[in-house]
Amino acid sequence: MYRIFIVEDDMTIARTLSEHLRKWDYEAEYAKDFKNVTERFIEFDPQLVILDIMLPLFNGFYWCQEIRKISKVPIVFLSSASDNMNIVMAMNMGGDDFIEKPFDLNVVTAKVQAVLRRAYAFQGAVEVIECRGIVLKLNDATVNVRGREKELTKNEFRILRLLMEKAGRIVPRDEIIENLWESDEFIDDNTLTVNVTRLRKKLESLGASDLIRTKKGIGYIIE
Repeated sequence: MYRIFIVEDDMTIARTLSEHLRKWDYEAEYAKDFKNVTERFIEFDPQLVILDIMLPLFNGFYWCQEIRKISKVPIVFLSSASDNMNIVMAMNMGGDDFIEKPFDLNVVTAKVQAVLRRAYAFQGAVEVIECRGIVLKLNDATVNVRGREKELTKNEFRILRLLMEKAGRIVPRDEIIENLWESDEFIDDNTLTVNVTRLRKKLESLGASDLIRTKKGIGYIIE
C-alpha cells in the first residue's frame, strides 16, 4: 500500500483528499503542524507528497527543497496559484506534477496513479533510517543532519546503520565486527575503533556530537 503525505493549508481540503485517497486503498495522512513538516515526512515515510504552494510560515517551494535534501520521493504540487511562473518554479524546484485548484477528485486520483507508476515502475522507494533528527539514506550511504550532508565509507555506513537500527540497545563490538566482516576487508578490534572515531568526527562536523556513546568493555550505543 502506497503512503501519501498531504501538506495543505485548508484542513477541509486536506481531510477530503485523505478520505478520498483511502477509498482507493492508499494510506493517506495530512500535515497538522506546519513548523515540523520535514520531521513528520520522515516519520510517515511516504511514497508520494501532495504539496500546496501557499502555506503558513514557509511556502511549498521551501518544503519541497527541504524534502529534496533527504529524498527523491515524487512531489505533486497543488495550488490555485497556477500561473505559468508558479508551474515552472514548481517543476524546477523538484516537483513531478501540478494540480490546479479547484480540482476534481478523480483528476487527482489519476495524476497520483500516473506519478506513482512513473516513479516506481523501474526503481524502489528511497529508504531512510531516522534517529534523533539524524537521517541515514540507505540508497547512497549518506548521513543528513538538518540539511547538512556527508558521504560515509562502506564501513562507517554499516556501523551507523547497525547502531541506528538497534538504537537504545548496546551493540557489542563483536557483533559490529561480524557485521563488517561481510565486506572484503579484514576488520579487527583496532580497525573498528578507528572507523568509529572517523564516523564520530563526521557526525560532529554536522552538529551531531555525542550520538554514539561507548560502553567500556562492551560496545557502542545510540541512546
